[in-house]
Amino acid sequence: MFISKQLQEHAERYPDNVITSFKGRETTYRTFFEKACSLAHFLKDKGYTNEDIIALYLPNSDSFLIAYYACQLAGVPVLPINTKLAPPEVEYIIKHSEAKMLIYDIKLAAGLQNVSLDLFQDVLELGGKNTFEAVTSSSKSNTELPSLQPDDTAVIFYTSGTTGRPKGVMLSVRNVESIAEIWADSLELGATDRMHIVTPLFHCAASHCFSIPTIQRGGTVIIEEQFSPAETLHTMEKEKVTLFFGVPAIYSTLLHTPLMKSKDLSHLRLFAYGAAPMPYELVKRLKAHFPNVKLQNLYGQTENSPGATTLKDEYALEKIGSVGEPLPNTEVRVVDPSGRDVTPGEVGEIIVKGPQVMKGYLKNEQATAAALKDGWLYSGDLGKLDEDGLLYIVDRKKDMLIRGGENVYPIEVEEVLYQMEEILEAAVVGIPHEVYGEVPKAYVVLKEAKSLTKEDITHYCGQNLAKYKVPTEVEFIDELPRNASGKVLKHTLRDKANV
Repeated sequence: MFISKQLQEHAERYPDNVITSFKGRETTYRTFFEKACSLAHFLKDKGYTNEDIIALYLPNSDSFLIAYYACQLAGVPVLPINTKLAPPEVEYIIKHSEAKMLIYDIKLAAGLQNVSLDLFQDVLELGGKNTFEAVTSSSKSNTELPSLQPDDTAVIFYTSGTTGRPKGVMLSVRNVESIAEIWADSLELGATDRMHIVTPLFHCAASHCFSIPTIQRGGTVIIEEQFSPAETLHTMEKEKVTLFFGVPAIYSTLLHTPLMKSKDLSHLRLFAYGAAPMPYELVKRLKAHFPNVKLQNLYGQTENSPGATTLKDEYALEKIGSVGEPLPNTEVRVVDPSGRDVTPGEVGEIIVKGPQVMKGYLKNEQATAAALKDGWLYSGDLGKLDEDGLLYIVDRKKDMLIRGGENVYPIEVEEVLYQMEEILEAAVVGIPHEVYGEVPKAYVVLKEAKSLTKEDITHYCGQNLAKYKVPTEVEFIDELPRNASGKVLKHTLRDKANV
């Protein structure tokens, strides 16, 4: 069932159930649906069609989800924009997408400084004069909302731009419905679940893996504007959260927050994680601190809505480093450059097929043709399958380095670095070398009050890695550069190394 129809059904059958909680403000399914319908009718009264694009420039809030669902009800593509981008990057996305309407929070106006609001046919503001609140509180018009078609474009997410200019990933109505059902099944979501969201809703993981699947099953979404250790733990306890999602860095921070020991988190049943590999030592610490909470790893890309594989709790320690088995209704293969399957243990490119795979890239036929071949999405990730058919990410194609003819996968080196108890975070990139072509360089963030020397690190790596994999250079930094989804920006580290 399309997510807009499922929302309507919940609103009719369970009108007084709570759909969202934001800063203590609870919204029922009936009220949420009415607000979304009011905005949907506004869009149709203004003449917007499935050929137009509505841009959202909003922080995490219940209003974000209302706007998202309103666009689904109106059959108009929605474009959530990363609010952490620099103004020129926001300008590029708006101009490239040719968005016709903007819904934005006036608190974020500085991020739009490069964009003239005259570019849009309509602008709605949260907290401004022409307010989002007024539109969503108005009575519905007589305009009939459209019947959606499965291949209609529902949402456009621009990729994080880790490989250059971001590309607009077009996801269809069927894509969104499929991924909602896939994750709702995989996470075993139900109407009593209370999903805690601290990562950005403008990113497809927070929206498509957690928020929308929770709503699809009639549960409640607990929304915070952003992650803050003390506030997040307070919310987790107060709201009796059952599921929480974070990138590994968030879990590491929580484990090092003394306040955590005094909180009653007994309602928790699942910690989900993704966007980056979870180091073995971190998995062990989480299992030790929360023996009754299951762990589940999620792997996917914006281009597959996102969803490809998942590693369930039963394998959390047994298959460390794996991203698990294919999701329901999903095929995953690892292939060589000619497209043939490689043998277990051999490294190749990960390709994915399923109802959640994107329509293509907006206004970029060349990139679409390179990524989609015979229904398969070529991910650009390097991986391998073990004898049990579980998938392991080796690295991004572009992140692999070749030292004197030997392949070095940074993730492999990073896993060894994370074994050192003094290290909070680490990232490895390739840097030019006049003899070997490339050599690995490690960027290291130490835990508070901990110390290490470069020699300590290279000595430890030398005991646990082949000599050609040992970092030639080590640099200590205060924090790793990350995008809004929590992924380390390795191109930034490579640029830093080559300055």
